[in-house]
Amino acid sequence: MSEDLNDLYQAIILDHNKRPRHYGALTEATHRAEGYNPLCGDKIEVFLLLSDGQIEAIQFECASCAICKASASIMAEALVGQSLSVGDSIQESVNCILKTDTGTATLDVQGEIAALSGVRNFPARIKCATLPWHTYQAALRGEAMAVTE
Repeated sequence: MSEDLNDLYQAIILDHNKRPRHYGALTEATHRAEGYNPLCGDKIEVFLLLSDGQIEAIQFECASCAICKASASIMAEALVGQSLSVGDSIQESVNCILKTDTGTATLDVQGEIAALSGVRNFPARIKCATLPWHTYQAALRGEAMAVTE
């Protein structure tokens, strides 16, 4: 990854950490789950308001590292207003971006989700970036807890 692109991705992560989008409890949530990463202590709670196969609202609260919080913020931005099938497609993109053997993610194709590709350079932090997404999936399945190990 070029140094300029790496700097841009880092700026996106820092911005989402400092000014997380969709932060806070969602009192009218239809689905919710808690996530926990025992390796670093990240804790997150994801709240969803689903209606007719659409993600009407998504919020989160967390006590976590910058990568986890930024990933949750990017996730919420990407998923709000989307159908569940589009949400599945976005989830698959994230899974591919975070694999160490894939090509370069680009902002024009994956949007701000591409910024998460820089986490691949720090394998121990991949679980930090994926915890919000695992918690989102747990909420969809009606599970109360998601744990990354």
